[in-house]
Order: sequence, then C-alpha cells, then structure tokens
Amino acid sequence: MPPSPSDPRRFAALAPALILLLAPAVRAAPETIRPGYWEAHERVLSPIHEDKTERRCIAAKDVARFMTCYINHHYSCQCTDQSYADGKIRYQGVCVDAKGRQVQIQGQGAYTPDTLHLEAEVTFSLAGLPIIGRAATDAHRIADQCPVDSPETPKP
Repeated sequence: MPPSPSDPRRFAALAPALILLLAPAVRAAPETIRPGYWEAHERVLSPIHEDKTERRCIAAKDVARFMTCYINHHYSCQCTDQSYADGKIRYQGVCVDAKGRQVQIQGQGAYTPDTLHLEAEVTFSLAGLPIIGRAATDAHRIADQCPVDSPETPKP
C-alpha cells in the first residue's frame, strides 16, 4: 500500500531527488587566501622606486580586505568593480585619504590559498598634473600561527 499524502516517509523518498535538483543553485563561496603569518615583498615601481619586505599576521577577519581594493591604512577605498574567483583578482575604484585627496586605483593579480601576486596602478594629481604610479606585491604564507610579537594587519 502506498504512503498516504500526510505520511512523512513520502517526503523522505523525494529528498535525494530534491538535493540533486537544488545542488547547482548552491554555490560555494570563492576560495581566498588563508589566514596566518605572511611575508610580503612590496615594490613601488614608479614614479619613485621603493622596495620592502615585511611579515605580518593576517587574521581571518582581514582576509577579505586583501582580496579587494586596498592601498594602505591611510586611504579609504571604494571599488565598484571588483572580483576574486578561480585564482584571479581584479578591481577598479577610488581611494581617498584623510585630507580628501583622491587616487584612482586599478589592479589585478593571482592567488592561491598560500600565495598572492598583485599589480596595481594608481593615478593622482600633483600640482595639477596627473601622475601614474605602479606597484606590485608578492606574498606567501609562512605559518599557520602568528608569533606572539608579530605585527597585526594595519586597520583601514
């Protein structure tokens, strides 16, 4: 005898079919870099050359900031065009410092859970003249845990 319409076993039999139908609609969040202790080699390529390597602790709460547009803690950035997925990062927008000076930013790069490569171009004005700056960052994760005395990620 088939189950009655109110019998819960009727719905249990349909569960596998429903899961198969709904599975494509459920998407996993894009993979990001992993939190931990990172070493970053940062290079300003133009207009003035600067080269530095530093180690910092990247907490889980700060990972998203490294996957989107960001210059440093002196600027607040709004990137209306940004994405990260499938190991690729892309962004474009405007960053403003505390004095209201604007910088146009665009960048692209590649990442894995333990590595990050970004190239960025910024455009700003100096004495009314447009200046284009270029920078690159290569970073890699060196440990799961941060040393007790490691610097934390600067706050935006």
